[in-house]
Amino acid sequence: MQFIFPAFLAAFAVIAVPVIVHLFYFRRFKRIYFTNVRFLKEVKEETSNRRKLRNLLVLLMRCLAIAAMVLAFAQPFIPLASGVKKGEKAVSVYVDNSFSMGALSKNAPLLELAKQRARDIVGAFGVEDRFQVLTNDFEGRDQRLVSKEDALSRIEEIRNSPASRDLSKVLIRQQQCLNTGKQENKVVFVISDFQENISDLSSFKDSLLDINLVPMRAVQERNISVDSAWFENPVQILNQPANLLVKISNRSDEAAEEVRLSLRHDGQSKPVGSLNIPARASKLDTVSFNILHAGWHEAKISVTDYPVQFDDDYYLAFSVADRINVLAINGLQPNKYLNNAFLGVKYFQLDNADARALDYSRFSNYQLIVLNELPSISSGLANELETFVQNGGNLLVFPSQTADLNSYNAFLQTFNAGNLGSFEPSKRQASQVNTDEFVFNDVFLNKGSNLRLPATQGNFKIAPSRGEYILTYRDGTALLAKFQKGEGALYLSAAPLNEQVNDLVSNGEIFVPMLFKMAIAGTKGRQIAYTIGKDEVLESRHQISAAGETIYRLRRLSDNTGAPAGNGQPSSGDEFIPEQRILGSKVLLTPGTQVRDAGWYRLHLQGDSTLAEYAYNYDRKESDLTYKSDEALAGGLPKNMRIIAQNAEANFGQVVNEQERGIVLWRWCVVFALLFLALEVLFLRLWKV
Repeated sequence: MQFIFPAFLAAFAVIAVPVIVHLFYFRRFKRIYFTNVRFLKEVKEETSNRRKLRNLLVLLMRCLAIAAMVLAFAQPFIPLASGVKKGEKAVSVYVDNSFSMGALSKNAPLLELAKQRARDIVGAFGVEDRFQVLTNDFEGRDQRLVSKEDALSRIEEIRNSPASRDLSKVLIRQQQCLNTGKQENKVVFVISDFQENISDLSSFKDSLLDINLVPMRAVQERNISVDSAWFENPVQILNQPANLLVKISNRSDEAAEEVRLSLRHDGQSKPVGSLNIPARASKLDTVSFNILHAGWHEAKISVTDYPVQFDDDYYLAFSVADRINVLAINGLQPNKYLNNAFLGVKYFQLDNADARALDYSRFSNYQLIVLNELPSISSGLANELETFVQNGGNLLVFPSQTADLNSYNAFLQTFNAGNLGSFEPSKRQASQVNTDEFVFNDVFLNKGSNLRLPATQGNFKIAPSRGEYILTYRDGTALLAKFQKGEGALYLSAAPLNEQVNDLVSNGEIFVPMLFKMAIAGTKGRQIAYTIGKDEVLESRHQISAAGETIYRLRRLSDNTGAPAGNGQPSSGDEFIPEQRILGSKVLLTPGTQVRDAGWYRLHLQGDSTLAEYAYNYDRKESDLTYKSDEALAGGLPKNMRIIAQNAEANFGQVVNEQERGIVLWRWCVVFALLFLALEVLFLRLWKV
């Protein structure tokens, strides 16, 4: 047995006080006069013996009471094997407030139980100790040591958060805060459900920090999550059905039956079917709906699941253009076949321009640019076309039969597209079409059917390069090749578009879908969903409001009506100004940690209409409710880490106290001191002599 304050043991000298009182007080005699003393001798002997016994017992109770009180102040304990550190302590308590802590324990959500554990831990230490209360939010205010009262107040403020942190990063954060204090004794508590995907404790290498792991356990590990959604085609066309692919996962060990899936699109909800998902498996489902208007669209895919519900909804936002713009830059005359290909389709708009009179500033308004037999490509035009492709546009090049190869090859080098060889006036037949590439993917119902492929009366030889061949001659050389650059692509034809040289223009089953798919592919598909907590940059076209305002704002929409929360009046939490950087015709936005709730966010300038919409979803990292068992958690733990039993529900603070100080005995000393004083009173009051 050891003592926390052994100096108090000197107070044992106080035991001499009742002994002295006994010797000088109980030995005093009183003279009493009796008229008849004939029977007093026998009574006197009996009374004297009883009085001596009572007085000795009273003396014993007083001595034992004083001894027990002295021991209580000295705070005896039975030390554990790890030993006990004396003096002030710096204590860091991490409470995992991620969404997985919304699962149920026996009586309450895990987060509420974790907060109670945190209160017990703080309560087990003294008022002179200093504390850090840390959550997944990693707030700046939590990187300092506070008093016991402030720590308890901070615990009450903890709420579920979309943030999820690896435990190794949590321990580094705790270590940094504890090192700011002057206390030599540093103690760390980690209260978490210890999901497998965050429990990288072995990555933390500090062996001097005293770390206590407090596992939280849910009653059932069940969860259905909507993991992601994406469109089958990168571009959605007005008045055409859109096919949305949805991935749904069953995170439990039991099969999930009749999982109902619903779609909310433009303010209307409708069921789209039900799924049966095997245990620990995922399924893809296709949701189809019609695009009835141009502009921005909001959609949400939902399932019904309990109790973990943060991943039951998946938000997405996308834009549908009223038309796709195509620009043909002609070296001589516009090509009539090119005009006719787009003439009958209202969704496409073809503009012709002379290569000698170009407005470069309008290039960003087009999704596809066609170079129709330009004799040469100037350096200025080459630079503008490179920027156009880099930013997501598509470029289709048909070289002139008398092209200046030096200017063309200088232009092609910026795309790593090799070189054009000299024109060879020999007849050649295309033999293969690449139906795996987007341009011809899903164009032909029967890929094995005999297609009439184009033939050329002459062609330039495209030097072998890293490009992807789309149309190929019989000898394996390219008739049409694709070269990716940035977010767009260059499509290079080995033959001119002139019908005297190339019969591609008269081959409708190849020429027309080729142009349409290239134009659609050149419509830069904006990301339809973003993830909260990831450092993603939003992009939009830069504009200036009528009032000259250039400060962009993001405003969150309510889930029910598509309008801002608060009856159309956004509160301070519904609208914020993201970090913004203007780069030419674009503005780059970085919301950072300002986006905390899943949903739709609209981009505005002061007083102007919606410029763009963005959908945010919670990170699905928390969806996998696979936890490390106590055995798996204990396996391979370093010596400075230990697990505090999670089944200590009656008095967890006492468990922590014993863990830190050993088996504490001062409470028993107080109990015995009161017991001895009570016995003394009983002896004095009830024992008549």
